[in-house]
Amino acid sequence: MSSEETPRRSGVTVKENRNQPRRRRTEPAVGKPRTTLSTDVYLQLRADVLAGRLQPGERLRAEMLRQRFGIASSPIREALNRLVSEGFVSLLDQRGFRVAPVSEAELRELVLARCWIDGAAITEAIRRHEVSWEETLVLALHRLSQADRHTSPRTAAAQAEWERLHREFHLALVAGCGSGWIRRISAQLFDSAERYRLLAADQIPEDNELDEHRALVEACLSHQPQEAVRLLESHYGRTIAIVMSSPLAQIRLSS
Repeated sequence: MSSEETPRRSGVTVKENRNQPRRRRTEPAVGKPRTTLSTDVYLQLRADVLAGRLQPGERLRAEMLRQRFGIASSPIREALNRLVSEGFVSLLDQRGFRVAPVSEAELRELVLARCWIDGAAITEAIRRHEVSWEETLVLALHRLSQADRHTSPRTAAAQAEWERLHREFHLALVAGCGSGWIRRISAQLFDSAERYRLLAADQIPEDNELDEHRALVEACLSHQPQEAVRLLESHYGRTIAIVMSSPLAQIRLSS
C-alpha cells in the first residue's frame, strides 16, 4: 500500500489528496446561550428599575447597555421588550426605550388592583385553611421580623435582604389561594407597586409596618377573612399616604 493510500474499515482502499487542507474540528461556542444572556440582562435591569437605580423616564441607550453587559444588541433588545410587556420600560416611537414614568394615578390604580386581587386570594386561602399555608405564612413573618433594614451603620446588603423577605411575606399571604394565575398576578402587582414604596422607604416606620404584618397573619390564622381584607386594604392604602407625603417622591411623580 502506497503512502498516498489510506485504508478504511470497510476494506476499501482510497487515495488521500494531500494537497487539500484537512478540515478542522468545529468546537462548541464558548459562553451562555442567547436566551440566558437575555434573561440575565432582564433580571439586572428589572432590579435596577425597582430599586430606583434607573430613574423614571431615564433613557436606556443600546450602546450604553452593550458596554455595560459586554454583549450584542439582540439579547439586550429581547430583555427590554420583556420589560415593556411588564410595564417597567416604555418604548416611544423614534425615541427608543426609557424607564417607565411614575404617577399618582398609576399608584392609586396599582393599590386598588392589589386590594382586589390579594383580598380575593386571602379570602380563598382562609376558606381553604390548609395547614401548610399557615405554616408558610408564620415562617415568612418570623423571618421578616428578624431582619433589620435600619441597621447602624446602614448597609445595602441589609436593606436588600429586608426587601427580599418583605416580598416573600406578601407572596406567602396569597400562596394558599390555590390559583397559580392569581399568585403570578399578585407578584407582578407587588413589584410594580414596590417602585413607588421605595421612593419613600426611609419614611416608613419599621415597627408600625411589622405590627401591620403581624395583625394580618393573626386575622388569617383565626379565620377572619373580612378582618384580614380590611387590614390588607389599610396596609396598602398607607403606601399612598406615605409616598404622597414624601418630598423626594413628589419630585419624581411630578417630573
